[in-house]
Amino acid sequence: MKQLQLMQVTKTYGEKMLFQNVDLTITEGERIGLIGINGTGKSTFLKVISGEESSDTGERIVPKDYTIGFLKQDPVLPADSTVLEAVFQGESRNLQANRHYEAVLLELERDPENSLWHEKLQAAQAEMDAFHAWDMNTEAKTILEKLGIKNLGQTIKELSGGQKKRVGLAQVLIETPDLLILDEPTNHLDYLSIRWLENYLNRFKGAILLVTHDRYFLDQVTNHIVELDNGNLYRYVGNYESFMEAKAIRLENAAREVEKNQNLYRRELAWMRRGAKARSTKQKARKDRFEELKETIETKSDTDTLELDFNTSRLGKDVFILEHVEKAFSDKVILRDFNLIVQPGERLGITGENGTGKSTLLNLFAGETKPDSGTITVGQTVRIGYYTQHNLELDEDARIITYLQEIGNEVETSAGEKLSVSAMLERFLFKPETHGKKISALSGGEKRRLFLLKILMTRPNVLLLDEPTNDLDTETLTVLEDYLESFPGTVITVSHDRYFLDKMARKLLVFKGNGVIDTYFGDYSTFLAEQEEVSKPVVKKAAAPVQKQETKEKVKLTYKEKLEWEGIEDAITQQEELVQALHEKLEQTGADFGKAAEISAEITEKEAELAELMERWEYLAQFVD
Repeated sequence: MKQLQLMQVTKTYGEKMLFQNVDLTITEGERIGLIGINGTGKSTFLKVISGEESSDTGERIVPKDYTIGFLKQDPVLPADSTVLEAVFQGESRNLQANRHYEAVLLELERDPENSLWHEKLQAAQAEMDAFHAWDMNTEAKTILEKLGIKNLGQTIKELSGGQKKRVGLAQVLIETPDLLILDEPTNHLDYLSIRWLENYLNRFKGAILLVTHDRYFLDQVTNHIVELDNGNLYRYVGNYESFMEAKAIRLENAAREVEKNQNLYRRELAWMRRGAKARSTKQKARKDRFEELKETIETKSDTDTLELDFNTSRLGKDVFILEHVEKAFSDKVILRDFNLIVQPGERLGITGENGTGKSTLLNLFAGETKPDSGTITVGQTVRIGYYTQHNLELDEDARIITYLQEIGNEVETSAGEKLSVSAMLERFLFKPETHGKKISALSGGEKRRLFLLKILMTRPNVLLLDEPTNDLDTETLTVLEDYLESFPGTVITVSHDRYFLDKMARKLLVFKGNGVIDTYFGDYSTFLAEQEEVSKPVVKKAAAPVQKQETKEKVKLTYKEKLEWEGIEDAITQQEELVQALHEKLEQTGADFGKAAEISAEITEKEAELAELMERWEYLAQFVD
């Protein structure tokens, strides 16, 4: 069984320690999700594993014949290549054969009468036969179709950023490597493409390591979670749901440890203050322990937690009223006689296929795009905060703190507390030493977090969010969702993220293309389930003959049920004791988080068995004399 290993690996970026003395083993068949706050070094960690970057110290052990496919957040593809040429970019013989075959086909289409190209086509076909490359050709075209890439002869430079990401994804999937590394693979994918990718990865035989903000995707695909936190690596067995449970246990244990150390710290501090006699050389070991304990307390109690708390402007009765709005670009219709009233406090989700105009509707709300006809009325009290996909307001040369001071030097919380820009930056997990640095020094996710902070500082009462989950880490998203649930204003969001839309939206606008927009009341997952049910082929079955049977009402227990009744209370007692013992065992796991996750899973299983026993007892009790 093939394995990749990292042993005692350390990596710094400038003055920043990303990870220190970490170990990781990736085994064939493992599907690992990498989690961490933006800026902690997730993308760099992926590059070290892939071999693209070297670590400062430590060892990377890879078998000789080990292959790695690496999808980056922004794949680098040859601008003048066609889609198919880019997909077949590898150096294996069957990839070369496919590349050559597709190039000859393209030339033959341009000059069909040229006999030279016909001869070259025969040679290319023979090469495809020799290297058994036809299956790969078919597979590549199928993958591209499932990812929404239709024009395979289009050049890379003609594609949008999202289309390039999908071509890059197809490129790494077709190579079927030993290890598949995916950095935000669901960005720019619609729901159907994400579902297809989930199924594809669950059938993949090699190992997978991925970073994604899509928590449903993590839950469906992964069987291990690795968390990068303050330079340390924590590994959990199970999917995202199991990780959340195990992490909660870890944080509870850490909190208890901090409290215990704080009490010990107070006693040590009292001893240190008793006088010169206590500080003699004979007590040097104890003084050293005091300093070590002090450092531990400061480190463990300084847990980074993102906080969102902003005062907002008052919102009146009117938000947006759209009447008979029309919008098109050339021959592409976005809105056709579109009418909509957006209410105060509404949570509106906008979804649908890529390229149907969802972001255009947000631009119309924001006044950045004008309708071709019709009217858009904006309420007088509306104060818009627009979180776009493209960080339009970010100046890479600006200092981080200066960028925010354009809004003001203070921020007011919902409780009326005044906070400086520096204090708010710290709440948003930007350490004091970074405040004077240029924005260009930040990671992509950190820039998105900074952009979000600036928007919230403007005290908006209407939030327009365009794909807010792209490039934000899962912890930031969880805090953002919690903030939005209590946000007193209106939220309108474009998203394909099922988890985010399920939590935030109670009404959906579904863009179907060519100006067709449906309205759905309910959560996104229910909508998708209904759509899948509608799209299923109807299979007609012959009706089975109906036979009338006389039913006899049950009045007493059978002999077998009597025996079951006699022992069921003892079985329930034993099961309750087993569950109690497991809970006690869980409390004693300490910092062994992998063991804690295993015990938690067993508790869930045994509690389900106990519930079944209780239901059976209630049923049997009806017929006991």
